[in-house]
Amino acid sequence: MSDNQQQQLDFIAYIQRLLVEGDFSATYKFALLHALADVCVEQPLISEQATLKIDLATLADKLIVLYWHHAVPFSADQTGENALLKQNSGVQSKVISVLYECQQNNIRNLRALKQSHLYKPTFNAALAALKVGPLWRLQILAKQAECFLYPHTHSTQYITLNAGIASCFRRFYDLVVYLAKNAWLQKIQSIKHNQTLIGPQSQLHDFLFGFDRNALSKAKPVLIELQQGKCFYCQKPLNNKTEVDHFIPFVRYANDLGHNFVAAHSACNNNKRDFLAAQCHRERWEEQNLVIHSQHLTRELSDYFNCDADKSRSVSDWAYQVAHANSSKLWVGVNEFEGVDFNCQQPSIGLGCVAESKPKYSV
Repeated sequence: MSDNQQQQLDFIAYIQRLLVEGDFSATYKFALLHALADVCVEQPLISEQATLKIDLATLADKLIVLYWHHAVPFSADQTGENALLKQNSGVQSKVISVLYECQQNNIRNLRALKQSHLYKPTFNAALAALKVGPLWRLQILAKQAECFLYPHTHSTQYITLNAGIASCFRRFYDLVVYLAKNAWLQKIQSIKHNQTLIGPQSQLHDFLFGFDRNALSKAKPVLIELQQGKCFYCQKPLNNKTEVDHFIPFVRYANDLGHNFVAAHSACNNNKRDFLAAQCHRERWEEQNLVIHSQHLTRELSDYFNCDADKSRSVSDWAYQVAHANSSKLWVGVNEFEGVDFNCQQPSIGLGCVAESKPKYSV
C-alpha cells in the first residue's frame, strides 16, 4: 500500500471519528466540513501532497452561502422568527438570525446581499462565529485536539490544510458532503423546537440542501437562446418539456454555478440523472459555457447564481478526475455509456463526439 493510499484510509477513519467523537451543540461544524470540501474542489491542486492555504474570509463567505436557505421560515403556514428551524441546542445561531434579518429587509438573493450595506455586518457575524466556534473546535475529538486536517495556529487570517488533505477532500468529496449533510440534518431533527415545525412527513432535506427551482427558471430562456433552440445533449429541437440540467450533477457538487447549466429535453435530463456526461459533451459544454458564451452567461445569470467560469472549470476537472480514479462510466445518450479515457489534467475543447476508440456500453 502506498503512502497516499494509507493517508486516504486514515482520512476516512478520521472523518468517521470526527462525526462520532466530536461535540456538536450547533450545526456550524457540519457547515465548516462542507465548506472545506467545497473549497478543495473549487481550486486547482498542484500535487497530491500539496498543502492548501484557505483564507478565513473564504470560509466565512461559504457559511453565508450554506445557511442562506436555512434562514427562511420552514413552515409556509407560519411567519416570523419562531418558524425558523433552530441550528443550536440553545438560542438560535447568530448567522441564521442575521441572514433572516437581511431577508426581512427585502434582500432576496445572495448577490443582492453582497451589494447591500448589510453584507459587511453579515460577513463579520459569520467570520466571528467561525473563529469562536467551529474553526478551532472541529478537530477536538473526545475532548482532545487531534489536528489531522490543519494545525491549530489560531491565525485570524487563514488556515493551511496539511499535506495531502486537500487531495483527500477532492477524492472523497461526495462521501464527506453526504456525511456532513446527514449529520447536520439529524442534529436539526433532534432539537425540540424544530420537531413541532418539521412534523412526521417532512421534506427537510430538500428544504435545507436542495436547489432553487424558481431561480433555474431564469436560466432556461438564456440557455435556449444560446443553444439555438436545440437540446444540449441530443442536438434535436427543444420542446415544451425542456429542463435546465446541472452539467456537473447537483448530487455530486451541491452548489449552483451559473456556468454549469445546460438546456435539455426532460427525457435526456432524466436519463442522464446523476451520471457525468461523456467527453464529447464535456468538450462542447466547455466551448459553449466557458469560452464562447462565458461573459454572456455572467451578465444574464449573475443576479441569481455565482457566475465564475474558472471555478466551474476547476469543479469539472475535479469531477472527471474522480471519475477516472473510480473507473466510472460516462453518459453518452439515452441508455448508452462509455468508459473514461482522457487526460483529465488538460481537457481539450472541440465539437462533436469522436467515440470510435472508446468502449461503449448500452443498457
